[in-house]
Amino acid sequence: MKVAIVGGGLAGLVVAVRRVEAGDEVVVFEGSARLGGQLHTESLHGFNVEHGAEGFVARSEAVPSIARAVGVGADIVDQLVQRSYGFDGTSLKELQPGEAAKFLGFQVAKDELGRGIRSFRDGMQALPTALAAAIAGRARIQLERQIVSVRCEASARVTLTAHQRAPERFDAVVLATNAAQAAALLTPEIGPAAEALGAATTLSSVTVSLAYARDAVEHPLDGTGFVVALDAQQDGLRACTFSSTKLPARAPASHALLRLFFRPAAGEIAGLDDSAWLARATRGLSRVLSLRSAPQHFWVSRWGNALPVFDAAHVERVRTLESALTGRGVFLAGAAFHGSGIDAAVRSAENTALALASYAASGVH
Repeated sequence: MKVAIVGGGLAGLVVAVRRVEAGDEVVVFEGSARLGGQLHTESLHGFNVEHGAEGFVARSEAVPSIARAVGVGADIVDQLVQRSYGFDGTSLKELQPGEAAKFLGFQVAKDELGRGIRSFRDGMQALPTALAAAIAGRARIQLERQIVSVRCEASARVTLTAHQRAPERFDAVVLATNAAQAAALLTPEIGPAAEALGAATTLSSVTVSLAYARDAVEHPLDGTGFVVALDAQQDGLRACTFSSTKLPARAPASHALLRLFFRPAAGEIAGLDDSAWLARATRGLSRVLSLRSAPQHFWVSRWGNALPVFDAAHVERVRTLESALTGRGVFLAGAAFHGSGIDAAVRSAENTALALASYAASGVH
């Protein structure tokens, strides 16, 4: 089959690898200048800084499986510590296993609470980098190529049109985008079932990573980090990860790398520049930890409307849309549709690749 994948994040790349392995002609369309989506690691000054997800749930079988398939299974590392702290506005206290996730309302299954995460030695971007390498020369990758329309034809073909490009026909199309983008592309063709997906609730996030000389932070940093009680939160600061303690190879031994998580108010992602977020981060961190000097480096990461909320209404919207797409050659893949987190994104992609195999075998196209 000739298969188009719209979205070059983790899910899209997993589908691409599996369908290239199956002998399909695969084209990946990515609107930005880089592959990997919310998996983005920056290596600088001896630090491995995560701009997106810092890891995947420890119980995951899907992530190690695809990592082994593309040659980076041996690079998976475990979380080094399990202790976590809570800040009540006055002091830090040690929390019980899993208490931090429940306190912040994370969408974590009961059997995952307290088990922590796993990652890759040099950061989470190792996975999309390996996936991209696995399809290099075997798939056509189109960066900075925004798809503007999806049309299902009576011949069971699907036509995609990219911005300022001629339409191109495919036997099947995978939308590995966020819910809003999928809704916008499919509403002209599918109608209300697709339009409803645009109402999906999403959350935004800003993180600020701070690099300190180790002796500048008095706390022993002997845990994964801390969460901030709801009634003690200021400037949207919800939590902090002690990155250099939680996972290996995140900072030189002489330094500490701390990552602060903010839930921005409306307009703050675009309205506040990096210096403003740095000021918020250092102000918020100094409420909790005793700091002897300013950070030596900092990194700001912005993710607007990037975190889907999987309530019952969203699950039903996805189910309804996928029912309407049956037999049309259009498939959905990724964390926007089938569950929050890295593990869910990979499992969704694997299931989509299998659905494409069944579609090919049916001969409908």
